[in-house]
Formats: sequence, structure tokens, C-alpha cells
Amino acid sequence: MKIIDVKNIQIADTPHKVDVKKLFNFEHATFVHIELKPGEALKRHITPVDVNFYILEGNGIVEIGKEREFVKEDQLIFSPAKISHTLLNESDKNFRFLVIKTPTPTSETKLL
Repeated sequence: MKIIDVKNIQIADTPHKVDVKKLFNFEHATFVHIELKPGEALKRHITPVDVNFYILEGNGIVEIGKEREFVKEDQLIFSPAKISHTLLNESDKNFRFLVIKTPTPTSETKLL
């Protein structure tokens, strides 16, 4: 068993310059916690593997390819590999979500 307390994980230094906490990874998946404060966004990027976003708190905007949707707490969003995507917080409250990459990437994410 492995239990990870998100509050004890250091914020990673990433090109997105938002609160990213790399929780756990193994061959089959990578788990990341992201918090976007009001007005923050992930830079548009392409991930070499499939990505799922599970909304933990708040609401925001997700853009995958040319699609743009409002998302809220307790929704799961699937983003296929090699399609550009971003998440934005246009609200006045924090927007937190879990990122699950499957499988764990063996090549880098490409910022656009």
C-alpha cells in the first residue's frame, strides 16, 4: 500500500508556472495534482500519452483540440494522446484537478 498526502508534496518547477504536484508514477500511469488560482492557466501543450482530468474543486475551462467546454467538480475529462490541450481558471475561486497520464510518458510534453 502507498498513501500520499498531497499537502506534503513540494510544488514542482514546470514551464506552466502554476502549482503542480507530481504525486506518483509507475510504468502504467502518472498522477499529478494541479491547482489553478483565479486567472491562471496551463500553457497549451501536447502530451505523448492519453490524459484524464478529474475535477476536484471549483470550475474552469478545458480546451482539447478545437473543442472548448466549461467543466466543474466531479467531472472526468478524457484527452487523447497527441492532441493539444489546456485548462484555464476564469473564475474567482481556486480550480483543482487530478491529472492521470496513461501510460507514463517516455518522451517530453511539447509546449505550443
